[in-house]
Amino acid sequence: MTTTSPALNLWSSRMLSVLRIVAGFLFMQHGMQKLFNFPAGGHGPVELFSLMGLAGVLEFGGGLLLIFGLFTRPVSFILSGLMAVAYFMAHAPQGPLPILNQGEPAVLYCFLFLFLAVAGAGEWSLDAWRERMQARR
Repeated sequence: MTTTSPALNLWSSRMLSVLRIVAGFLFMQHGMQKLFNFPAGGHGPVELFSLMGLAGVLEFGGGLLLIFGLFTRPVSFILSGLMAVAYFMAHAPQGPLPILNQGEPAVLYCFLFLFLAVAGAGEWSLDAWRERMQARR
């Protein structure tokens, strides 16, 4: 039997928002490296109309949308798929275990985004704001 306090219930949705914001900010930087070579040290800049260019656009745009919590569920679902494809195309051919093929971040992002696709954006998001505005009508 588990019990939760009202304070934990209150902060659960807020911490979901914090997780989404931090993940979006970190993920957006992958796209920034690919598209703008900023911060320097990544793969970029890459050809925009290439597979890596598409990944960069999804990483940057999707990360930005996640920071604001806008269209969180569909964006997260797409990004989860992106990370699954990235893992199986770039990492899995190098070996079966993520610890050995440097695929841990891709796997972690994949399942984090899948969680956000199911859980939603949390209390501090434009998605929640839009729902509150629609409920007032």
